[in-house]
Amino acid sequence: MLPICVVLSLVYVSQGVVQTLAGTVTAGTIQGAAQTIHVGPVASQEAVKLLGTNGGGFFNANSSHPFENPTPLTDFLQVLSILAIPAGLTFMFGKMTGNMRQGVAVFAAMLILFTASVAVMYSFERAGNPNLTTAGANQVASATQTGGNTEGKEVRFGIEASTLFGSATTAASAGAVNASMSSLTPLSGGMAMLNIALGEVVFGGAGSGLYGMLVFAVLAVFIACLMVGRTPEYLGKKIGPKEMKLAMFAVLAVAASILVGSAIGVVTPAGLAARLSAGPHGLTEILYAFTSGVGNNGSAFAGLNAATRFYAVAIGVCMMLGRYLFIIPVLAIAGSMAAKKRVPPSAGTFPTDSPLFVGLLVGVVLIVGALTFFPAFALGPVLEHFLMHAGQLF
Repeated sequence: MLPICVVLSLVYVSQGVVQTLAGTVTAGTIQGAAQTIHVGPVASQEAVKLLGTNGGGFFNANSSHPFENPTPLTDFLQVLSILAIPAGLTFMFGKMTGNMRQGVAVFAAMLILFTASVAVMYSFERAGNPNLTTAGANQVASATQTGGNTEGKEVRFGIEASTLFGSATTAASAGAVNASMSSLTPLSGGMAMLNIALGEVVFGGAGSGLYGMLVFAVLAVFIACLMVGRTPEYLGKKIGPKEMKLAMFAVLAVAASILVGSAIGVVTPAGLAARLSAGPHGLTEILYAFTSGVGNNGSAFAGLNAATRFYAVAIGVCMMLGRYLFIIPVLAIAGSMAAKKRVPPSAGTFPTDSPLFVGLLVGVVLIVGALTFFPAFALGPVLEHFLMHAGQLF
């Protein structure tokens, strides 16, 4: 990983990303005044933060800051860095199991979900906000909205690169952003939030996305075998009630941490007082904060003041519960499966390296996510979308 970080750092420097041990430099403004500009070892930190799916920016504006992400090339490399290790681990999984097709199947499921996420976010961002293109609207706003929703985006990236980055950073547990998440159209922001709420299994973090998707793979195999009357097996190991209980506990622990924390946030004065927006957008701010914390992401709908004592404690508790109550059952499943004897494949074995299984795996991820989070999303992004088309903004 170190050589890759060094190469990325050199490329970033060649594109204008700052790399120095100096703390500040002084420059003169057009008016003749002195201006202090903060600098530092930005290029090297960018390589580490994105390749390691960390996301903490050197500057507050993160990857929208020109010192961190000045050109379309650096933007593309940052997206590629976010997804490189999580995607690569699926092929490592295939190699470890002795069947590369197993790794390819998991990668294909992740890629389908990621492609769908990018398509949904782009379509709604390109559609824009109808309230800013109607007759009588502010001419400046109307001019900037002609090609879609450009609010909160850097002009050097535009809608295409911004939605690709936004989808990648929420599909993986990166948290870095090159545009304002709160400025996304309602359903585009909802799609970004759903990427995290699913458990960040769409590539996910460095390792965490893989084991999260494998939990869904266990669920998918069990469901498929129940439908066709076969014995549930995955990678030559029989799946029993113990593994199913652990898998369901892991999925429900994440969902409960997000939804219970958000519910407390929307019914307490301290939780409501930290919102910037009212109505469904305010609910989305709160829901996104808990989703991002529990999902190990770190991006935010920045309108919420999460620095209050209430949110520092509440998100911290939910973060601990959501992460540890997920990984502990996953480790238990791994230990239980490792202790079982491998069963040779037979005519009754359900193939888990086929396109059919890939489709089933994608369906299980979406169905579980929809059933779990749709009621909350219906009151947040979905409701805001319809109100936006009715002329009401928040």
